[in-house]
Amino acid sequence: MTNVKGLAIHSGLTCSVTLHRVAGPTRFLRAGVSVPADLDHVIGAQRATSLGADGASVHLVEHLLAALRIAGFYSGVLIEASADELPILDGSAAPWVEAVAQLGAPPPPPPAIVVTSSLEVSARGGVASAVPGPEELSYGIAFDHPAIGAQTWRGTPGTYAELLDARTFGFESDWEALKAQGMALGASEEHAIVFLMDGPSRPLRHPLEPVRHKALDALGDLALLGRPVFGRVSIDRGSHALHHELARALERSAVTE
Repeated sequence: MTNVKGLAIHSGLTCSVTLHRVAGPTRFLRAGVSVPADLDHVIGAQRATSLGADGASVHLVEHLLAALRIAGFYSGVLIEASADELPILDGSAAPWVEAVAQLGAPPPPPPAIVVTSSLEVSARGGVASAVPGPEELSYGIAFDHPAIGAQTWRGTPGTYAELLDARTFGFESDWEALKAQGMALGASEEHAIVFLMDGPSRPLRHPLEPVRHKALDALGDLALLGRPVFGRVSIDRGSHALHHELARALERSAVTE
């Protein structure tokens, strides 16, 4: 049993998260209600992935799910949360790594979803596809900002860990708009990279940190499948909504190894 505590970026509340080793599918425990970490329980994709069941909800689950996925956990974890939104921590999945490691060795992986034919989905201006082949993730972004522009990242399970410390990012121009919508109430530069007109407000950890973070989000969202994907996945100008659409398409069309 391991515990992580911190501020929630949108609600501004403090959330304590305890990870428990259990049998069965990965799930959240919120206010005494079990919320499965699967596609059937996705209730939102606005700037974060939200899950819900029986009146309980939990938001910003993707960073923790990515850390679990990269560590090989497709099941066997109960995530107990004291608030409706998980802590943002430093904006990356790296602060979850130690807590996940304390769970011990993951259970054996389940059979993979095998991509046997090409598929493509689109959402919110982005496109994602999957084709047969060994597991690989390719991600592309394009922002009209001199410090970002067009970026791409490609990796395999052996290199997914390099995504863990990539932080979430946003733009100074969006800051007040988000707060007016009741979001980003707990946000500060401690929790994200803020891009000003002339560049990031503090040094990047990697030259391609923005696209690495988007790829990290994708791994967390695809973890809702509960099993590996044996295929070449490509995402361009992605969003949580697009990641969910891709995961649903994979679930519908692929066979199990």
